Amino acid sequence: MTTSQPRDPAPDATPFPEPEEPAATAFLPPARRHRWGFGAFLLVEAVLLASAAFVSVLVGDTGPGPLPIRVVLLGTMLPTMIAAAVAVLITYLRGNGPVADLRLEWRWADVRTGFRFGCVGLVFTTIGAYLWTRLVGNANATSAISALVEDRKMSISAAIVMFVYLWLLGPICEEIIYRGLLWGAAEQLQWRSERWGRVAAFLLSTAVFAASHLEPLRTTLLLVIAVPIGLARLVTGRLPASIVAHQVNNFLPALTILLGALGVASF
Repeated sequence: MTTSQPRDPAPDATPFPEPEEPAATAFLPPARRHRWGFGAFLLVEAVLLASAAFVSVLVGDTGPGPLPIRVVLLGTMLPTMIAAAVAVLITYLRGNGPVADLRLEWRWADVRTGFRFGCVGLVFTTIGAYLWTRLVGNANATSAISALVEDRKMSISAAIVMFVYLWLLGPICEEIIYRGLLWGAAEQLQWRSERWGRVAAFLLSTAVFAASHLEPLRTTLLLVIAVPIGLARLVTGRLPASIVAHQVNNFLPALTILLGALGVASF
């Protein structure tokens, strides 16, 4: 009597499947790559500059007295918000939407990472701002927005709107443009490796972010501000981390402008 030996299960066609690439380093598969590049970013920059010029003409001379809320809403917020909206629209028209193309996936781990980089950046920014002010003087170290509200009170509503924009909304818009759209355009190029693509995107977005503020005397300081924000994007591979880092970095300057604009404190 013969006993049948148990048969080995059929071997898996792929016994050693390729490990999934970590989310922080994964690129979109070729079939899902977006169809926009540096041209899209240049279009968004053109929209930003054109809308800023149009709004400045529309607002005109505000004259003495408290800064009206229309200047805050139109002069400081609207151009960047329009440009960010165009960037998001481009991802829908020629890509896969902002979540896929701009890496807008939400993860609490990215929030923690962004917060850490933002705190480190805030320390370096504070030190850099102090040294830069000592080097070039108060007049040349002041940002464009600080110069707008310098020695001028604002209504409570205008001051609060300005604070919320500088702290929360502005960083979202700027990150969509620079470490979203520009970053994605840089990664789209053919690099020797994915690592080189990410490093190039980090370096390019950092430099362009600093230069795009059109404040030549503050460009070096803006580079110091931009590096930790870009590192948050580089380490996680996703945009929310750099948004949080940017918001953390902007909190104290936004609070300073708020208190100064309300006449609560003088800095």
